[in-house]
Amino acid sequence: MSGRSPAELVDAFIAHLELERGLSVHTVRAYTADLARYLDWAERSGNDPIRLSHKQLRRYLAELDRAKYSRRTIARRLSSIRSFFGYLLREGIVESDPASVLLTPKQPSRLPKIVPTEVVTALMDAPDESTATGIRDRAILELLYATGIRVSELSGLNLIGVDLKNAQIKVMGKGSKERIVPIHQAAVARLQHYLLHSRPELIGQTSENALFLSTRGNRMSSDAVRVMMKRHIDVIGARTGMTPHTLRHTFATALVDGGADLRTVQELLGHVALSTTQIYTHVGRKRLSDVHHSAHPRA
Repeated sequence: MSGRSPAELVDAFIAHLELERGLSVHTVRAYTADLARYLDWAERSGNDPIRLSHKQLRRYLAELDRAKYSRRTIARRLSSIRSFFGYLLREGIVESDPASVLLTPKQPSRLPKIVPTEVVTALMDAPDESTATGIRDRAILELLYATGIRVSELSGLNLIGVDLKNAQIKVMGKGSKERIVPIHQAAVARLQHYLLHSRPELIGQTSENALFLSTRGNRMSSDAVRVMMKRHIDVIGARTGMTPHTLRHTFATALVDGGADLRTVQELLGHVALSTTQIYTHVGRKRLSDVHHSAHPRA
């Protein structure tokens, strides 16, 4: 039986996620926030957050439901608690997991958004190629659409991982898993142009190894990429809500529609489970259904 407080056990679990499992900063931040709220509830309600029954834990979920949290948020909070108790079980700190018998709230079916081809084309050409930042932005947008990589993966790209001769990049994905992703010639050309005419101007006096640099010569953060993309979306007057992740969905949908097998798409996207990739087959079927409904004379 551990002599550590619940807060100390949560801290140990978070350190485990960072150091041993190598989860992303964003994921670790989400776990930290979810478990902090769980500890707050336990203190308010007079429950021991480490040793409680499934009925007591169900009351926490019921409180979230009464507070009008979405099913997605409640499911994520429960998932964080499950992971935490899984860690406590493996460490021998608890003998049972009260979350294991609770059902995850059923999620509403939601297909990923995709971007029409003409909007993607306009976005690719929006940055001003007469400036160093414009050249950089064109290379970033082209690479996002060419590879379907996550914005965090793009931010983490290093010069050493770019192989233009063989038209491929080395990506560090979730859980510190590396994968090689091919790139097409349009992306190769824009990367070459960026490396020759933009990056030398942006790097300044630093020796930053990052592929994409800010105007201060630092690594472009995920947030900076999102802000950059929104700025160009505003310029072309496209619909709001388009993000780097929307380009990822659009990339994957285009591959599936073009006949790529799911295993290949799974590997390119860096999905752990094939079930995550299968959503893109539903997107394709929905598009076929929509076309049939609008075009068939008796639909």
